[in-house]
Amino acid sequence: MTIPDKLKAGDHVVLLSPSGKIQPELLDGAEQRLRSWGLNVIRSPHCAGSYGRFSGSVQERLSDIRAALSDPSVKALFCSRGGYGAIHLLPCLDEPAIQARPKWLIGYSDITALHALWNRCGIVSLHAPMARHLSEEPAQDRATESLKQLLFGENVSYDLPPHPANKPGNGTGKLVGGNLSVLYGLRGTPYEYPWEKAILFIEDIGERAYHIERMLYNLKLSGILDKLSGLIVGQFTDCPEDPQLGHTLYQAVAELTREYGYPVLYNFPTGHVKENLPLPIGMEATLTVTAEGEGKLTFPPLAESSRLSG
Repeated sequence: MTIPDKLKAGDHVVLLSPSGKIQPELLDGAEQRLRSWGLNVIRSPHCAGSYGRFSGSVQERLSDIRAALSDPSVKALFCSRGGYGAIHLLPCLDEPAIQARPKWLIGYSDITALHALWNRCGIVSLHAPMARHLSEEPAQDRATESLKQLLFGENVSYDLPPHPANKPGNGTGKLVGGNLSVLYGLRGTPYEYPWEKAILFIEDIGERAYHIERMLYNLKLSGILDKLSGLIVGQFTDCPEDPQLGHTLYQAVAELTREYGYPVLYNFPTGHVKENLPLPIGMEATLTVTAEGEGKLTFPPLAESSRLSG
């Protein structure tokens, strides 16, 4: 996997909206935060646009991302929000162009589709906070600080408190994942992640409990859960438990992973929550869950050469 060059003061980055439309004031706040890091911020032409539920037509959104990819001065693409629409762009983006100038891609939720494309191109990307978070949370916010550290070449690791559902173990592999519904929609396509020995993290929002369980059964019955080195269960926001199912979401995950020897970490702060810790998709990672239920997620030192094998 290629790690894009670390950012430094004076670098150019682009704010763009490849999916849903966003309130202009959130773009203002995000731009202010990025400028406070010493970055020169460029807004794509349709970043604050409106076209139905989207920021622009497919061609307008494609034009924005293509321009950012082709500009040699641009080092990172900050997605303003998710929503729906990134999947429209996948078959229209030129993979050799993405590989020719590896750039950071930052975002989560619907941006999971673009993360899958970056992974297919062999480039590490960041499942991380977007414009609302950068605009509304303080500079010392843990997720914001971790995002800045990763982009500027500093190492991060995450220590998590015990959770009664945690399954002890130790696993190492490429970190992949994101929004479960988007991952489910990419199953069987050229953009599906390679699962062998991967550490998978999942999150979602607004899904019914049985919909989530159905998607998890797909991962089980297709053999994906069997291939993993570890599983990280993130936040499932506005996904109420259903008493009629007879068990909770965590109980369903525990049952589906009971036969495997790898660690399972629950309640990780990633997803549609304020503490949305950035996760470098495509990087080698080690997930450890102790016998006492404590969790730790670590990554190797970022390579100065911008290359990391694994």
